[in-house]
Amino acid sequence: MKRYILIIAFAFLNLGLTAQNADVLTLDSCFALARANNAQFKTNKIEIEKAQEVKKQVFTKFFPQVSLDYIGYYAVNPIIQYGIDDIHDEFGEILKAIVETLNANGMNLPTGVEFMQKGQGVSAMAIQPVYAGGRIRNGNQLAQLGVEAAELKAEVSERDVLESIESTYYLVIGLQSKVATLNSAMALIDSLDHTVNVALKAGLVTKNDQLRVALKRNEFLAKQMQLNNGIVLASRLLCQEIGIEYPEGGLNLENDLEKGTVFVENDSFERPELRLLQLQIDAETFYKRLTRGEALPEIGIGAMVSYGNLVQPNYKGNAIFFAKVSVPLTQWWETSHKIKEHNLKIEQYEIMQQDLTEKMSLQEKQAYNQMIEAESLLRSDNAALEMAQENYRLAELNYRAGMNTLTDVLEANALLLQAQNAITDRQITYTSARRRYHDLTGK
Repeated sequence: MKRYILIIAFAFLNLGLTAQNADVLTLDSCFALARANNAQFKTNKIEIEKAQEVKKQVFTKFFPQVSLDYIGYYAVNPIIQYGIDDIHDEFGEILKAIVETLNANGMNLPTGVEFMQKGQGVSAMAIQPVYAGGRIRNGNQLAQLGVEAAELKAEVSERDVLESIESTYYLVIGLQSKVATLNSAMALIDSLDHTVNVALKAGLVTKNDQLRVALKRNEFLAKQMQLNNGIVLASRLLCQEIGIEYPEGGLNLENDLEKGTVFVENDSFERPELRLLQLQIDAETFYKRLTRGEALPEIGIGAMVSYGNLVQPNYKGNAIFFAKVSVPLTQWWETSHKIKEHNLKIEQYEIMQQDLTEKMSLQEKQAYNQMIEAESLLRSDNAALEMAQENYRLAELNYRAGMNTLTDVLEANALLLQAQNAITDRQITYTSARRRYHDLTGK
């Protein structure tokens, strides 16, 4: 029975640990939440979908353009009316006399004709472009470039969003680490306070030492309040960036500063900014081809069928097959200047491309230098922390032995706190610099 109780208790313990771990947010989980909830990611997705719809629109130009028309009319008076009285010549006089004679004999012949007072008809027409100066093909290729450009722009903006989220994430981690460090310093102050109280009762120190300890504790409490307020504000900002509600108990973030992030190298890495500029050059080339196509002949074939009684009273159908050839005669003058304009734009983009390549090379070297500097300074800060720990240990021992003043101990404590906070800041700087270098180089 005890065995079953232990099994059940162990199961509930595991469930509790699992639930607790599920509430821990890692940097990768923040990135995943941002991809699903962040407004910029959603906007970028819409931009890509819009570009895809444009591509689909242009693709329809390959197929026949079909239209269906209906017309119906009713005239108060017949549109066409013509009688014997409208013939003003000798033949008209003869015809009028014949009709009057026949009508006098009971024939009752009409003295005029009239039609097209009402009617309706429906028609359908299909036109298939055969040749349009390459504009359809080039338009489709240009639309494909638009999709790729939208994806690259999304990649650039999303990278900036993720960098901002990482910065906020480590801001919270840094503040939380500083609170923990401050709590350790407070524990040292409490221990020192106990030592001072014992010494005060023994008459070995004055009230001044007790006051100095109390002032230092109040200073730490004020810093603690500032840090906690900063944690709440930074946590709320992080929640807004990743699109979740701020939890009532605050965020529980994984502190991965000492763990180190593993980056997978990408040998085929290409900066999206450079690729975007190349797309502008390619797009301008297609625009130039489209401009040239406007001055080339356009050929199409089509067919039209109709059915109705627009003219005659009886319904009747018909079909027409046709070919269309359009040759612009005066377009080349304007087109030649447009082509020169596109060539100048291409030249301009190529200059910008070379300039951007050089700037990105410098940017990557700077990112590498910042990463190496942060790593070197982190090792230096670790050595300084060991010295600060040993310095405080000796200062406290000497104070208890009566060889140091309380001011020396408090100063050693402040130096220790400063060294511990410097480690936290340097770890964040190195981690951010390492990720920045990876984002820029793929290494």
